[in-house]
Amino acid sequence: MGFFYQLGIGCDLDKKKAIELYLSTIYNEIENDIDNFVSLRNKNIIIGKYLLSLFYYKDIIIDIEGFNYYRNRKGTDELTKLLKLANNDDSEAQFNLAIRYQNGNDVEINYKQAFKWFLKSAKKENLNAQFNLAICYMDGIGIQKDEEQAFEWFLKSEQSEHLITQNNNKRKEFEWKLKLAIKNNSTAQNYLGYCYQRGKEVCKNETKAFRWYLKAAEGENIMAQNNLGNCYWSGRGIDKNETKAFEWYLKAAEGGYAKAQYNLGYCYQYGKGIDKDETKAFEWYIKAAEAQCNLGYCYQYGKGIDKDETKAFEWYLKSANSGCTQGQYNLGFCYQYGKGINKDRTKAFEWYLKAAEGGHARAQVKLRYHRFIEGIVKKTKEAKTKLNNILSRVTFYIWNNIKSLYSLFF
Repeated sequence: MGFFYQLGIGCDLDKKKAIELYLSTIYNEIENDIDNFVSLRNKNIIIGKYLLSLFYYKDIIIDIEGFNYYRNRKGTDELTKLLKLANNDDSEAQFNLAIRYQNGNDVEINYKQAFKWFLKSAKKENLNAQFNLAICYMDGIGIQKDEEQAFEWFLKSEQSEHLITQNNNKRKEFEWKLKLAIKNNSTAQNYLGYCYQRGKEVCKNETKAFRWYLKAAEGENIMAQNNLGNCYWSGRGIDKNETKAFEWYLKAAEGGYAKAQYNLGYCYQYGKGIDKDETKAFEWYIKAAEAQCNLGYCYQYGKGIDKDETKAFEWYLKSANSGCTQGQYNLGFCYQYGKGINKDRTKAFEWYLKAAEGGHARAQVKLRYHRFIEGIVKKTKEAKTKLNNILSRVTFYIWNNIKSLYSLFF
């Protein structure tokens, strides 16, 4: 009977009555003392449970379908309104419509339509549309790739914001880097990300910074991968996401980028974006320290970069403080010979000592040599003191003799 009421078969549809009958069957509330009906009653209980579960399940499905229908209907209504505004030359509506077509929000992805509406909005001086239009031309989204058009629209999006730099040389440098970035030069793309992040030569825009870092990171630029991780870590230009941050730090760290290796160590140490693992944290911290030391070496001897002993010293110091024995040894060398820092033999000795205690063989040899020389100097000083004492006594004796002779003759 519950089944009939649920579906309205031979009676008015009544879900409440259907549930009551299902529950009555399950809880055995139907009075029946006839033995012949015991078996049937037991079967009814099983069937009742099944029909009740089916009832709830069906209603849940209906509710979900109803929700989806409502959501889709609502999305369709919003899309209709947006389309109407866009056709009436509302640049913001045109831009939002383009984003919907690009990302497939309440509509099928259609890059040609996205490009069309970005273009319309961009022509009405919408800065975001101009930037996105430039990306379309750069990556061939909904249109053939066109580096010249991409360059022009990128510049327009900045000129509208009154390009900050007044220095022609800096402006030319920015434009040159922009052209390289459009050609998928990941170093230039990372540079533009930095410019937008810091507001260097252009207006600060963290969303644009994120977009350029992402392009560069996808081009396997390890510095950009670390920068992208920082964006996800701090929620700059994108929603905060520690898991994503960890993933990008890992890519950069595996590529040998020291800062990312340190960041990865931190993630493992405190369980940020990954399960806590202090052993792995230690391993990545050591790798970071070694990488910093290698970077210092490059600066010290001009390997792949202009020679800069001050920067070399700075990287050796970071490495040494992170526990790298080679960094500690190199720092001792800098202090001993005044490389990138004023000479300081005391500090040189201290850093050699730290490196030696950490098992650095050359530092141990250096330390023995230092102590050997120190011993010679000490002995030399003692000898010099004795010699001075002897000379002073000899001088005193001679002077007294001269005085005696003088008194005899004069």
